Amino acid sequence: MTSTDTRITILVNNQAGEGLVAEHGLSLWIETEGKRILFDTGQGSALENNARALDIDLGTTDILVLSHGHYDHTGGIPHVLQQTRYTDVYCHSGVILSRYSLSNGVPRPIQMPRESKAAMDALPFDRLHWVQQPVLLTDKIGITGPIPRKTDFEDTGGPFYLDPQGKRTDPIEDDLALWIRTNDGVIVCVGCSHSGLVNTLSYVQHLNHGRKIRAVLGGFHLLHANRGRLDKTIAALQRIEPDLIVPCHCTGDSAVALLQNAFGKRISPGMAGTTFHF
Repeated sequence: MTSTDTRITILVNNQAGEGLVAEHGLSLWIETEGKRILFDTGQGSALENNARALDIDLGTTDILVLSHGHYDHTGGIPHVLQQTRYTDVYCHSGVILSRYSLSNGVPRPIQMPRESKAAMDALPFDRLHWVQQPVLLTDKIGITGPIPRKTDFEDTGGPFYLDPQGKRTDPIEDDLALWIRTNDGVIVCVGCSHSGLVNTLSYVQHLNHGRKIRAVLGGFHLLHANRGRLDKTIAALQRIEPDLIVPCHCTGDSAVALLQNAFGKRISPGMAGTTFHF
């Protein structure tokens, strides 16, 4: 692997390859530009098991990027930070907020686990970077920061709340994406796309002066999307024309089936253990 190559391995996902642990969550291991980047950490246990099985040393992590503050993306933080003294963490300050989902009036906490918050609190000041606007990690790797929400058909995929009574809607303003610029276009990594997949890809293109989207990998949060939203999402993706679409985690089986019908071989299943070379 040369310094100009990019390799992305799915470490944690709802589906897993043989010998690996499946978990409701997401984590991507990214090797590019001489950097080792961990994008999200799943709930924790699958990350530890799968990294060991795939011979990935999390202790070599240069940068940890958190897409947002839900438990299924932040549970593995203590395990990662215990193994390395030099990892820089990038995330929006909203990742530490208390958060809830409601089902039949019953609240369920879905925020970052207490142990993960404690691990972040213990970081030296210069290793925790709050991302409130677009940030460049290198001249070819960037983080979006908060993503403008412009489409009229996308939402967070909730309902999500900031209180257990369900009185304060959570806009999940901490949602962000990571992008990598290559000679053949931009690779985009998303956690749950709570800002909307189309909003996210459009903003990444804006940040990269209209460059082509080469690939998008991660959770699209179309699990509860109605057919109207799915159709509009597919139509927008057909205009954006990514070469590779890897739906993971919270995308939903129905959405994946529609994406496969629309994009054929450009869709690749997101199994934990799969590595993509660019």
